[in-house]
Amino acid sequence: MSPELGVLIMLNNYFHDVATALLAASGVTMWIVAKRYEKHRNTHTLPYFLELYKGITGLAKFSLYWILIGGVPRTIFYKDFEWANAAGREQVPALIVKHILAFTFVGTGAYLWLKLSKKIKTLLPSEKL
Repeated sequence: MSPELGVLIMLNNYFHDVATALLAASGVTMWIVAKRYEKHRNTHTLPYFLELYKGITGLAKFSLYWILIGGVPRTIFYKDFEWANAAGREQVPALIVKHILAFTFVGTGAYLWLKLSKKIKTLLPSEKL
C-alpha cells in the first residue's frame, strides 16, 4: 500500500467514526429540540423549528451516507489496516469495544430518527414537511 493510499484510508476511517457519532448526536439533538418545541409550539416558533429540523436532518443524512459509502473502503482494507495494527499491539479487546460502541451509536441514531420522523409528522401541519 502506498503512503498516500494509507493516509486516505486513515482519513476515511477517521471521518467514518465522526459520521457515526454525528448520526447519534444529531438524533439526540433533534429529540431535545422536538421536546422543547412541543412545550412552546405556536405560529412564531414553527418557522424556527422547521429550519432546525431541516438543518439537523441534513446533517443526519450526510452522516448516514458517509457511514454507508465510507464503510466500503474501510471494509476492504480492514484486515490490513485496522486489524493488523490492533492485533500487533494486543489491542483486540479495545477494537471490539470500539465496534460495539460504533454499532450502538448507529443503531441509536437510526432508532431516534425513525421515532422522530413519526413524531414530527404529528407536531407539524402536513403541508410544512
